Amino acid sequence: MARDPVLEQRSGWPSRWLRALLLLQLLRWRYARGELPFSSSRHPGFADLLSEQQLLEVQDLTLSLLQGGGLGPLSLLPPDLPDLEPECREMLMDFANSSAELTGCLVRSARPVRLCQTCYPLFQQVASKMDNISRNVGVGREAARHLWHGAGKNSSESPNCARSLLMADRMQIVVMVSEFFNTTWQEANCANCLTNNSEDLSNNTEYFLSLFNKTLACFEHNLQGHTYSLLPPKNYSEVCKNCNDAYKNLSALYTEMQKKNGLENKAEPGTHLCIDVEDAMNITRKLWSRTFNCSVTCSDTVSVVAVSVFILFLPVVFYLSSFLHSEQKKRKLILPKRLKSSTSFANIQENST
Repeated sequence: MARDPVLEQRSGWPSRWLRALLLLQLLRWRYARGELPFSSSRHPGFADLLSEQQLLEVQDLTLSLLQGGGLGPLSLLPPDLPDLEPECREMLMDFANSSAELTGCLVRSARPVRLCQTCYPLFQQVASKMDNISRNVGVGREAARHLWHGAGKNSSESPNCARSLLMADRMQIVVMVSEFFNTTWQEANCANCLTNNSEDLSNNTEYFLSLFNKTLACFEHNLQGHTYSLLPPKNYSEVCKNCNDAYKNLSALYTEMQKKNGLENKAEPGTHLCIDVEDAMNITRKLWSRTFNCSVTCSDTVSVVAVSVFILFLPVVFYLSSFLHSEQKKRKLILPKRLKSSTSFANIQENST
């Protein structure tokens, strides 16, 4: 039976590395005891222990260990230790880089909340990387053998990156990170701000953000030349007067978006608009009502007041009419004839006596 020289060379390497390690430990022990004299000559004292070739091997091994390279693919470690294939390692690094970018974007956009409009491209990128890992199930050994025999070429087995990266341990870090991003995105309801394919902001969202920026610009323009924190409430009258139309348009659009969202999600009570729109409207309302102390005049105020006064006066009118009607009845009261005759007879008797 022919012997494979490649296998012999590979099988001989571990013993050579083992000898080199043992010799290295021996050198360190003798050097610690002071038995190795060092001088200016090249490696004095080493000749009685190592040949030139063995010395070079020890030096190469020491350099490899110091550089953190380990013992390489021909190490003494068992060959079945779990390790990532280059393709899986590349997928893991792509997911890690995308996750780091998305995490930084979410944190930077936390206050004021701008995460949906700022981070949606990065979220789509992370979702794409995760999808690539999930779909990379590899080719099994039998399938790979079948392809190899059918193609007649040296075909290697495709790695199962989904199993290596998503199901290899109890923690499942990649899955945990992906679920965190998905949960954050769903709780922020960012899909409500985006188009159906989530590739861009919707028209309503862009229009709302445009009105929001105009309203804030109006506030800032009417506050120029004043110290914001020292202004008494009466000096905010210019803001209330000049920015009233901008605020009313923004509030009306927000109400319309809420009604539309409620009609589209009848089966899901308590649904919200995306967090960017809600936070922008909350900021505007706090500035308008609490900081500037402005109020929006209602166009139906006169009619509301008239109806309220009419309802309040209804009891007064009712009791007054009842009183007048009872007085009129008393004036028209007529005594019966029998009562009149008995009264006249009593008067005659009194006169006779």
